[in-house]
Amino acid sequence: MAIAILWASQCLGATQIRNGIVGTGVLLNDSQKAHLLTVHPDNIKPYNILILFVSFAYMAITLDVTGILQAAAFWVSNKGCSSGRKLYFYFYLLITLLSMIVGSDPVILSGTVFMVRYTAATGLNPDAWLISEFAAANTASMVLFVGNPTNAIICEGLRVNHATFTAYTVLPFVACSIACYLVLMLQYRNEKHVPRRLIVSGHLNPREVLRDPVSAIFGTIWLATFLVVAIVLSRFHVDVWKIALPFGGGKFVFDICWDHYRYSTGKIPKFDDRQRNGSLPSNTNSSDSDLHKWAIDSLGNDFQRAHLPRRLFIDAHRQDNESKDDILGDDLQRMESPVPVTRPDPALDKPFPKLLCQLSLKYRKLAAHFPTFFAALPQLPFGLIPFVFSQFILIEALEHQGWINIFSQWLVIASNKQMMPVIWLVGIFGVILCNISGTNIGATILLIKIIRASAFEESTVRAAAVSLAVASNIGAVSFTFSASLVGLLWVAILRDKGIQIKQWKFAMWNALPLFAMSGVGLGVVSAMMEVLY
Repeated sequence: MAIAILWASQCLGATQIRNGIVGTGVLLNDSQKAHLLTVHPDNIKPYNILILFVSFAYMAITLDVTGILQAAAFWVSNKGCSSGRKLYFYFYLLITLLSMIVGSDPVILSGTVFMVRYTAATGLNPDAWLISEFAAANTASMVLFVGNPTNAIICEGLRVNHATFTAYTVLPFVACSIACYLVLMLQYRNEKHVPRRLIVSGHLNPREVLRDPVSAIFGTIWLATFLVVAIVLSRFHVDVWKIALPFGGGKFVFDICWDHYRYSTGKIPKFDDRQRNGSLPSNTNSSDSDLHKWAIDSLGNDFQRAHLPRRLFIDAHRQDNESKDDILGDDLQRMESPVPVTRPDPALDKPFPKLLCQLSLKYRKLAAHFPTFFAALPQLPFGLIPFVFSQFILIEALEHQGWINIFSQWLVIASNKQMMPVIWLVGIFGVILCNISGTNIGATILLIKIIRASAFEESTVRAAAVSLAVASNIGAVSFTFSASLVGLLWVAILRDKGIQIKQWKFAMWNALPLFAMSGVGLGVVSAMMEVLY
């Protein structure tokens, strides 16, 4: 809507809209290069970044669908036993390691649901555990170029290859992660947040939640191979979408073929009249511990509600006359395979009921046949596409009106083109702008434009890139939910689960970790650049 208003008022034109989608490539002649190359002055191709993230998201989400992330969480919870402090540390470490590999989005999506269920089952105050999960995931996402969309934007816009990006961000990440954990432990030292002893009965079996071991093994190897290939080929300036798209397509082909094989051989239940009519067999079993019942429930109910369209499934609150044991039996049946189970179709009360019922039935049949793809489909970040394009177009409009040149002049004056002031100015303003510039994505695009227009030396540009990488990731652990898209996702999941974290409380709990990480992270960047340059 903002773009439409600006276009109507002639503040931007079709050229800026085009540039915000495909980039502003220029053709260099023979006097400039021995061969012709098409390059973007900022080296940013917005479509390149979006193809990368949709493809990578598909690989990461389908890996999560196998249950491997939840199995890891169950394993860690068993290791923590009854020690609250030890379990808090183990969960922080697990979220950090997972977010380094698959990025913050899949971990937040799966980890938040798990943490809500776990704290409810053990009677813990969820605030400390949820804030820790959020901070750990966003801090760890700075390591790899796929950890956060802002990382890829920085690599593209400031000409940093993927291997170099990781080499520069590892030390700031370690420093920020340690500082964040220590501050969180200080902040939540009260027993009501992280008790020393937990009353936990029962043992969670990670094997129970690993729904598809074959797909989990293949998905892990496939994802690791993609990361290695992308990092290696970045040295040869290959557009990353040309690597990500084939890998994403290959994973899609595997999922379709493997699910078809499982469906044909009866390894997963076939769609039949029970699913058509919405009835489920009862399976009573009340001998398990409360924690184990929670595990079974989270396995079936949360998997389906998180991974498939909500309208296809039983309401989460179960406000009907089913007994507790029937509920457990239903969840045990859903544990065996994520086959959609429905109540009488609400489409009957809508226009064209016959057509809608036929489409709904067809959808459920396909979802039963290909559960992995249909579990991942609603989670793919399609909303990121218009959002990122809009951010790029709005920044192009700022440049068109001359604001980028004005901002770059301010940066030059404030820093005197010295490396250390640039590091701290970019880092501090990066954190601030995450809260007011349409998430960390908008802040990153804006600051890249300003840095490129400032005509700094190459070493100063490199230092600014690392500083911005730190700021755009820890900036998500900030004062507003909208400082990042993952923040909006996180709070939406919590609201869906009946947990209300107010804006002021979110800002209050994040303030001390953010200040600590900003000081330590930018300090490490400054020390690194002092040694290197």
